[in-house]
Amino acid sequence: MQEKHQWEERYEQKELPWDTGSPASCLMQLISAWPTCKGNVLEVGCGTGTNSVWMAEQGFQVTGMDIAAGAIALSQQRAADKGVACTFIEADFFTYPIEEGHFSLLFDRGCFHGMDEEHRSLFARRAAACLELGGLWFSLIGNSDQITQEQGPPRLSAVQICASVEPAFEILRLESVLLDSKRPVPPRFWQCLMRVRK
Repeated sequence: MQEKHQWEERYEQKELPWDTGSPASCLMQLISAWPTCKGNVLEVGCGTGTNSVWMAEQGFQVTGMDIAAGAIALSQQRAADKGVACTFIEADFFTYPIEEGHFSLLFDRGCFHGMDEEHRSLFARRAAACLELGGLWFSLIGNSDQITQEQGPPRLSAVQICASVEPAFEILRLESVLLDSKRPVPPRFWQCLMRVRK
């Protein structure tokens, strides 16, 4: 798991290979099936705010959280440019005091997979505490089934994901997809949709 100063350096150097400038198509597909685009959403590791701002445009009340000040500054600028109201917080998800049961959806694009087993389990418990009864967690996770010589995102197996999220979540969908990317060969990810157990 990278430390805060490492993320700050990446934003200062604009070393952001994951940032396509467009909302994640997997997220757009999920939201298109949402019965009504209302409710509170938390995006952990919001980066430049692309997904947070897009969800706010769909009618959600969105809070984006990132450990890097550079990411939050870019997110705030994106929201201002779009004329969209979002809340952005520079904070560590593991320590920031989040109101329990406040969110209907938690989204992370490549945050969960960058942790060791202990922190993944802790992330799942924190996510569960944030969500309301029946709340959903949608995570895009590097897939260890992809064999490549390229350096890319951390990768997990389906077994590792299941072990980390149980017993806090029921997995509704775990599907292998090619993620939107600027790379010549798109990275293979898991899209994992989970419902909190309460």
